[in-house]
Amino acid sequence: MKAAVLHEANQPLTIEEVTLQKPKAREVLVRTAYAGLCHSDLHFIEGLYPHPMPLVPGHEVAGVVEAVGSDVTYLQPGDHVIGCLSVFCGACQQCTSGRTVLCENTEVKMTPGMSRRLSWKGGEVMHQFLNLSAFAEQMLVHENALVKIDREIPLDRATLVGCGVITGVGAVINTARVPAGSTVAVIGCGGVGLSAINGAALAGASRIIALDTLAEKLELARELGATDTILVGNDDPVQAVRDLTQGGVEYSFEALGLKKTAEQSFAMLRAGGTATIIGMVPFGQKIELHGFDFLRERKIQGSSMGSNHFRTDMPRLLTLWQQGRLKLDHLISSKLTLAEINEGFARLKGGHVVRQLIEFA
Repeated sequence: MKAAVLHEANQPLTIEEVTLQKPKAREVLVRTAYAGLCHSDLHFIEGLYPHPMPLVPGHEVAGVVEAVGSDVTYLQPGDHVIGCLSVFCGACQQCTSGRTVLCENTEVKMTPGMSRRLSWKGGEVMHQFLNLSAFAEQMLVHENALVKIDREIPLDRATLVGCGVITGVGAVINTARVPAGSTVAVIGCGGVGLSAINGAALAGASRIIALDTLAEKLELARELGATDTILVGNDDPVQAVRDLTQGGVEYSFEALGLKKTAEQSFAMLRAGGTATIIGMVPFGQKIELHGFDFLRERKIQGSSMGSNHFRTDMPRLLTLWQQGRLKLDHLISSKLTLAEINEGFARLKGGHVVRQLIEFA
């Protein structure tokens, strides 16, 4: 099969012939339909997070089951599925306490370098990315990395739910549990930030303030539920939020993964407020906060993939899309071929696109 391969950080991806094993116990072979280009992939491509190489990146994905291994009972060939990097075992302490997104079973949720599902050049190891490796014509994954969806759902829309949407909406609803009537600020209006804005609207927030450096992103934010927008430039965005809300918001969400904006998300809180960091701050980067601010019971927390229970959450999100309450169509900027993947990441880095999808034949 053809796959996009990263051989070295900060180098273009190359299209290579890669081999997959046959499905073993509890493994599923999926024919990839669409895969989204996400900033999380870009972090690894740029070397901001470590991973053994060569590897096939990609993790926001939907497709159709082609074959299943022994002991697979949840899926069968022909099923339409979304992949999720939050693969779970269902038996470890995290899973049995309801936090499947934090599964600790490394035989199922394999750490980087453990998987031996991919190979190339006659048997050399090709590393699997986040237990998925979506930038390929097929994927071989554990059955618990997949959720079955209604075959009437378009697979391009379903793909968006696999990472960006579940991460943004989930951070609001699952991680922060924003109550109706709350004031919310979202820093960064890419795919994840826009989904957090949509999630805040679904939660019934009374004020949703979107912050970005690009005016076109703020226009889109209003379509997804923002009540106010702040074009970030030379002025202090924290003060702008405080002025709009007479003292700060109750909930803030950082969706860029930058030290500066993470610190700003905490600074724009009113007393008792909660900041949730959704973006991937570069590996090893520290965030600095004033200790005094904690005396007013301000909180800061992380969110992993929207604290999801993806087999429950993703079908529900797609139902909300069918009802017109969740906005997915607005998020698709363009569709590309696998051969155009480097141009797609260049556009993503420029910030003027939301979600580009690789469309597989």
